[in-house]
Amino acid sequence: MKALSDGALCKAANEKMTVNLSEDDIAKLSETAQAAALKGYAPYSRYHVGAALLYDDGTIVTGANFENASYGMTLCAETVAVAKASSEGRRKGLRAVAIAGGRVENGALVMDSAPVTPCGRCRQVLNEVIGAPDSSALVICSTSNDPVLFDFSDLLPQPFGPAQLGIETE
Repeated sequence: MKALSDGALCKAANEKMTVNLSEDDIAKLSETAQAAALKGYAPYSRYHVGAALLYDDGTIVTGANFENASYGMTLCAETVAVAKASSEGRRKGLRAVAIAGGRVENGALVMDSAPVTPCGRCRQVLNEVIGAPDSSALVICSTSNDPVLFDFSDLLPQPFGPAQLGIETE
């Protein structure tokens, strides 16, 4: 992982990272995820999460968590964003994912210093649109400090997806 610093172009979380975004683009995507988190429905945990997906053509699709009293029915922000993108016909070309989470106080998102990373379920859902291991994406995890960057393959090193089933998706 790599924390943002010193105004240099953010190339990678590590050497195998293939997605390059400028600090301005990373900041914009992180801010978009933070704004999405404010729209989350979190009456039980009081922990709002937002996600922003950046596609090759520059389109950004957002999602926010939606909790349910039965907990297991809760929808994570990343899953909401992927489903929203899929319903708009977007299943390929995902370049980056930004995630932000925290408590909402006086209309503002209050984040911790530790990064919020996608849960295991969301990593699998994201894998469907990233197409790992053949492709990857930059994962931007917002914090109260600088965002922390990961290569998706570091978060899900041995993905199980369509390729393992011998299926080619559209």
